[in-house]
Amino acid sequence: MTSDDIAALQATLEARTQEVLALRAELEETNRGVVALYSELDMQAEQLRQATELKSRFLAYMSHEFRTPIVSIQSITRLLIDRVDGPLTAEQEKQVKFVRDTAAEFAEMVNDLLDLARLEAGRVDVSPAWFDMVALFDALRGMFKPVLTNPEVSLIFEEPHGVPKLFSDDRKVSHILRNYISNALKFTPSGEVRVSAVCEAPDTITFSVRDTGIGIPAASHGEVFQDFVQIDSPLQRRYRGSGLGLALSKRLAELLGGYVGFESEVGVGSRFYVTLPTTYPAATPVSGADHAG
Repeated sequence: MTSDDIAALQATLEARTQEVLALRAELEETNRGVVALYSELDMQAEQLRQATELKSRFLAYMSHEFRTPIVSIQSITRLLIDRVDGPLTAEQEKQVKFVRDTAAEFAEMVNDLLDLARLEAGRVDVSPAWFDMVALFDALRGMFKPVLTNPEVSLIFEEPHGVPKLFSDDRKVSHILRNYISNALKFTPSGEVRVSAVCEAPDTITFSVRDTGIGIPAASHGEVFQDFVQIDSPLQRRYRGSGLGLALSKRLAELLGGYVGFESEVGVGSRFYVTLPTTYPAATPVSGADHAG
């Protein structure tokens, strides 16, 4: 090897060394950038956590503070309607009932806000137990009987034939269905609201609430289960609400290991459903041999 060859190799080696040093410097700079990015993301995550906690605490506090005057208003209107303090004229009774209904709507908003705060704070416990659909539907039927004031709408509970018992939290399942049924009754001027439960797979049960109401425009389908969303319609403007009922249903379903969904067509009606596992995933129930439906 000549001196020229050695010089060429040294020049090549030095060039490669410079490239390695440049790459190392670039890598170190990139690493510093990544570390700074992670630090910023951690800071933003902590700020988001604090903001979420603050919002949950605020909602819980305000909900509790609102409950006392609401209960007082409801108690006073009940006394007036029962004529405890004397007779009422027809117009006075009409106005008192308006106050009573408004207080009931307000109480529903407060309860939704409190439930949202508990869910976001992770303070909602699941208490699974065995229960059957007949008992659940009977309880819901009795719950809605006093509020069925529109004679042109029928609330129908289909007999859940062949549906097994469910090992889950019956109160949360009932809450989901109450939200579905309330919405269906509000937005069904005439026709029917039909509640059913079927086994579409061996280990899941799907509850459905189908109505013949006004339906939901296709453009609004993506917003239905979002927080504080209310679909704009003439009927919607007649009813005040928090816009949280369906969002809460979605979160409760996910808490129970299931999921929600819906189908809707304007002028035809809607079907809202929730699919839940027959056995709450985080639980280990006792032998189910004696619990087959």
